[in-house]
Amino acid sequence: MIVYGSEVSYFTGKFEAYLRYKEIPYERRPLGVYQYLWRIPRRVGVAQLPTVELPAGRWMTDTTPMIAWLEQQHKTPAVIPEDPLQRFVALLIEDFGDEWLWRPAMHYRWNNLADRRLRSTELAEELMRLPLPLALRRRWIAWRQTRLFVRGDGVDRNTRPHMDAAYTRVLDRLEPLFASRPFVLGERPTVADFGLFGSMFRHFALDPTPGRIMRERAPSVYEWVARTWNARADRIGTRPLLEGIPGDLGPLLRESGETHLPMLAANADAHRRAEPDHDLRVQGVTYAGVPTSAYRVWALEQLRREFRRLPPPDRERAEHLLRVNGCWVPLWRVEDPLDSGHDLDGRAPFGTGSRMVRD
Repeated sequence: MIVYGSEVSYFTGKFEAYLRYKEIPYERRPLGVYQYLWRIPRRVGVAQLPTVELPAGRWMTDTTPMIAWLEQQHKTPAVIPEDPLQRFVALLIEDFGDEWLWRPAMHYRWNNLADRRLRSTELAEELMRLPLPLALRRRWIAWRQTRLFVRGDGVDRNTRPHMDAAYTRVLDRLEPLFASRPFVLGERPTVADFGLFGSMFRHFALDPTPGRIMRERAPSVYEWVARTWNARADRIGTRPLLEGIPGDLGPLLRESGETHLPMLAANADAHRRAEPDHDLRVQGVTYAGVPTSAYRVWALEQLRREFRRLPPPDRERAEHLLRVNGCWVPLWRVEDPLDSGHDLDGRAPFGTGSRMVRD
């Protein structure tokens, strides 16, 4: 398969780590101007990273359904746990990594001068191969990324301290976990690891400012990043997962209940009112003018669907876990139906016209 993406991309890194672990052959190619503006939008409806061209000529996009589809083709060792409760929690953590950690990852990369200079130069050289001076291309990329993914996502001088702390809080919740075991749920990686890995690899671990913080504050997390990138199914095999949900995941779930799930609920509220943007208040801080996303409504729909498919005993245990960690109320605050309008024909990751646009 051909993976169109960037060497510094959040979701390309997540997907590559999964492919490397499952030892699925692939070739990564930069998403150049031609692919970005014409070829890929024609195939999948939108240009986003990564987009995958399969050997048979099919195209797909969006890492979460791509991984779910590939798991059906490469079943062992499974990264989606067989235990129903573990499956639900792993998918919740994956979505936390995908949707909430995106904001501090963009903030650290584009709000800090050293990080902004480094990554804008690399992206200009890798993706924007035009007959224009490098300095001009670099400046345009830095302006675009900051406008769309920092200021355009409600991160300003008032919310910046909260974004700084959003990253360090997650490090503090993950450090004792990875000091005690190799992966989130035990001796082999699951989608929970790959969901967290997106931000933790090519943004937090490899960008200068957050990378220094991680090495000094959370060396076990830094080691886990390398371990996940180097994980291979033929070496790890079917090493066991822990039984049930380990208690040390509580702080991470509480963080989701205070940030990620309220964000999904506020977005779903705004989507229902057909508002193009909305204010988001989490942990006492207000982010103004956050773009309303149909995809995030779909993400909330999927989490609710996973909860409802739990067998009754596991559903009771999941509800208790969600309640004690402050996740239950924001998960259900917006009444059904949510009506995201995303993937209406259920063809993800092969549908066209995705309503998620992210780099």
